[in-house]
Amino acid sequence: MPIPAGPDPQIPGSYATVAELADKLGRTPVNAAQLLIRASRDVDRALLCAVYDSTDTAVVAAIKEATLEQVAANLTHGNSTGLGGTRRGGFSIGRLSVQAGSSDDAPVRIGSLWEQAWTILQAAGLTGHGPQSR
Repeated sequence: MPIPAGPDPQIPGSYATVAELADKLGRTPVNAAQLLIRASRDVDRALLCAVYDSTDTAVVAAIKEATLEQVAANLTHGNSTGLGGTRRGGFSIGRLSVQAGSSDDAPVRIGSLWEQAWTILQAAGLTGHGPQSR
């Protein structure tokens, strides 16, 4: 459920506002509302089975910041629609994950989230997982 924001109107389905995104990026993408809604869905997917207090200000801030980081990372990596990128080959079996070749400086995704967004949720205790590493 989207979290109410300050004076900037809340976008239905989003955890952040266009003004907050503009502050984060230093500019406002033409499709800012669409990007925020899609990033919020990515965050929702990561929190699908999480149990948390949606009135806790630290939780609210973490979810908002993760949403903003998700949009920023999407744009940085050429995803201007928020629909996700091309999946590289690979598969997972339980805890074993095999990925097609990638360089050491390749962007890291954990599930549907970019690493920075995941790290914010993890630090807030919202992922139900211990620390992740590459």
